[in-house]
Amino acid sequence: MSQGDFLQDEPVSPPGKPGAAGHRARLRERLLGGGAEALADYEVLEYLLFGALARGDTKPLAKALLARFGTLAGVLNAEASALKQVKGISDASVGQIKIAALVARRMARSEVQDKPVLGSWQSLLDYLAIDMAHLNVERVRVLYLNSRNRLLVDHHFGEGTIDEAAIHPREVIHRAMDLGASALILVHNHPSGNPEPSRADIDITKRIAEAGRPLGILVHDHVIVGREGHVSLRAKGLI
Repeated sequence: MSQGDFLQDEPVSPPGKPGAAGHRARLRERLLGGGAEALADYEVLEYLLFGALARGDTKPLAKALLARFGTLAGVLNAEASALKQVKGISDASVGQIKIAALVARRMARSEVQDKPVLGSWQSLLDYLAIDMAHLNVERVRVLYLNSRNRLLVDHHFGEGTIDEAAIHPREVIHRAMDLGASALILVHNHPSGNPEPSRADIDITKRIAEAGRPLGILVHDHVIVGREGHVSLRAKGLI
């Protein structure tokens, strides 16, 4: 649905369902009857805000949030302090938004846990995108896997540009040995939104792979996440 679609005026309320109450009822009916695509992004936010505002029209708040943060994902991943800068957004409203974000993360994580990661690759990418694509700082993580390629630990190494100041090859491999990991996947995000790897991204990946090889610890991939998508260094032939 285009931006123009959600800027259209709300249809006149039918008899017996006046004003905001009728609008809420119609949204609920569409949600229950139409599935995942029944509501536009602004309507999803409207519905979330119903829990914080017992009465009244939440559409202006929903549209203000989208105007400020750009997308539904941008709203869900925004810092609480930034959300409260939008006029009319209370602590209760922030709570509704953040619990929805938490549910999304937990659902995505459940699709990755206790499954072979390489056989659930799209689920892994979805999990990483939900968790990292909209961060405003660069974050470095290492997913440690056992011999069956199941996730042992999702380790947050630190924040900052991915170089030896943030993630030293020796530390990554030492942690793998402590965990009894057989393989690992490097992950970090680009706050710029563009996930294309830098020379530093490629160099540190090769150094970690070289450090792990004599010890039988395989670097499966290095995934870079951004708002514009993701890049796999292995898919690009860079590992």
